[in-house]
Amino acid sequence: MEFEADIPVKDYFKTMADMMIFCASLAVSLAFWVVSLAASSYHGTLRPVSPWRCLFSVLVPLILTIRATRNKSLDRSGAMGGMLVGFTLSMANLSFFSALLAFFVTTYKLARWKAEVSKQTDAEYKGSRMGLLQVFCIGGIPTELALFYMIETGPREAPLDFVGQYTATWICLSLLGALACSAGNAWASEVGPVLSATPPRLITSWKEVPVGTHGGVTPVGLAASFLGGMTLGVAYFVSQLLFASDLNLAAPQWPVVMYGGVAGLTGSLLRSYLGARAQYSGYDVKTGEVVSYESRTTKRISGKPILEDNSASLFSAILIAWLLPGMAWGFWPEL
Repeated sequence: MEFEADIPVKDYFKTMADMMIFCASLAVSLAFWVVSLAASSYHGTLRPVSPWRCLFSVLVPLILTIRATRNKSLDRSGAMGGMLVGFTLSMANLSFFSALLAFFVTTYKLARWKAEVSKQTDAEYKGSRMGLLQVFCIGGIPTELALFYMIETGPREAPLDFVGQYTATWICLSLLGALACSAGNAWASEVGPVLSATPPRLITSWKEVPVGTHGGVTPVGLAASFLGGMTLGVAYFVSQLLFASDLNLAAPQWPVVMYGGVAGLTGSLLRSYLGARAQYSGYDVKTGEVVSYESRTTKRISGKPILEDNSASLFSAILIAWLLPGMAWGFWPEL
């Protein structure tokens, strides 16, 4: 009876906490809106941000990060970083936020699926939470590019058009490329080891290597990389159709779907190459596992101990964000 009596009290505090979060979101959104009005009055060329956009940019990322924390996909530091990334991208361009949301939703679902499959063969398998460092390596470059985008064109959904808006389009594709690169890596690491019927091959020598070797690729993993990037491209494309203005006066937007797929695949290949060259992989004869450290019981498979997983992923995202938009410029259709 005492346990049943405690339930309404818990529900009461939960409701009060939700109300406090909502009120705090309203206050923060109002503060950002007032700042945008003041900046618009001081600088005549700046347009004030809609109060609804401010509310969306604060409330929705906050709800998503709280849910991710409860689902144990983010730790507290990762939630704070995710909140900052989500706020910046949604404030700058809703298409940015759609691509980011597609990334986190799909990778979360795939991680849960891989965990369920792995537990069938390994009862001690445990998933991992994403911390601040991982969030920074995934969302740091997009956040910086979103700030550049707002400086260039303001908070709005601009059409992708190299002829009419070259700089804004370059920034948009650079941001999407960085996210698609991370998505391609994540999809390959979650899907490849589970579904691949053949052992991975080292990307530099094409020799068969054990599962878990840095730089090992499989056809299934590469296909997953392309599909992961394409999923983000589809999310971006749909958002453009829903929110972007003057699409009838701009170049076609559909190539962004294929661009996302190419960014995911290219980013995965680049990440694998960096892993094969700059990350140590060795076989521990004592434990029978592939490890990333040197010891007396390990036999080297490939790579040197220069980078670790997060830094290799960050470098590959930077290179994709830097190089791929310029390549897309030559193939992008005109109006």
